[in-house]
Amino acid sequence: MGQVAIPIKEVFRSLFGCHASKETWEYIIVNFRLPKAITAILVGIGLSISGLLMQTLFRNPLAGPYVLGLSSGSSLGVAFVILGSGFLPAVFSQFLLSSYGIILASCIGSSLVLVMILIVSQRLRDTMSILIVGLMFSSFTSAIVSVFTYFSSAEQLQKYTFWSMGSIGNLSWQNISILAVCTVVGLLFSLLSLKPLDALLLGENYAKSMGLNIRKARYIIIFATSILAGSITAFAGPIAFIGLAVPHLGKLLFQTSNHKVLFFATLLIGSIIMLFCDTISQMPGFDFTLPINAITSIIGAPIVIWLIVRKKSIQ
Repeated sequence: MGQVAIPIKEVFRSLFGCHASKETWEYIIVNFRLPKAITAILVGIGLSISGLLMQTLFRNPLAGPYVLGLSSGSSLGVAFVILGSGFLPAVFSQFLLSSYGIILASCIGSSLVLVMILIVSQRLRDTMSILIVGLMFSSFTSAIVSVFTYFSSAEQLQKYTFWSMGSIGNLSWQNISILAVCTVVGLLFSLLSLKPLDALLLGENYAKSMGLNIRKARYIIIFATSILAGSITAFAGPIAFIGLAVPHLGKLLFQTSNHKVLFFATLLIGSIIMLFCDTISQMPGFDFTLPINAITSIIGAPIVIWLIVRKKSIQ
């Protein structure tokens, strides 16, 4: 669906190798709508799983994929490129302001925060301390972004604001391939964490008594989250709500705390919700597209509230 009405029969013809009746329809489907749908699925999967990992690791229902400060690191990298480009030579600023430059800056920003978190986690035994350190990194990077914002022009601020709203419609097939590889790698590390996550539900002391290597499990969980959340933020911007709410939806709908079930539940629900939000943001029949960040919260928050209230009334 989108601004141009295309018959469903023509959509299937384009997707299964036959040519659509109009060349423009086929071009729209293959080069715009299909990449956007695949990106929405990857983003929904990655943010949902990373949110599940963080909520269990920190045993905090308010933890999300960006709790370690990865989003803030990406934002700092992008802010440095967009808002600080005026201080750089024209040759460098021209490349950095391109889509590849912004993706590179976002990757570097989130990677630096990841390295810092891993270094700090080596010295900290308490998982909650890592959470606090992640929040401090977020505050620190946000403060630097605020300084960049203060000295930026209106045009630079507008470009940075558009990036911070999130977008899943500007990726080429090459970008989608890279994002897909990162998502698969993150999911593989997440699968390795399922048993440790079940053990961590009852606390670190209980997990140790079961023979779990807490430090090793923590590294794997943090690394998986970093790959998923960092790559998604780099390619699609910081997208709110999905990583925080979808794990709760999975627990409410499937009534279980078994991570083997929750893994596939959040994976499925996250991709469906993201596709649904993307369809609404297209505003079929209108000539504009709404920011995906706004739609995910507007649609998702009432659903979660309704499910929580409904569960309460059943009890």
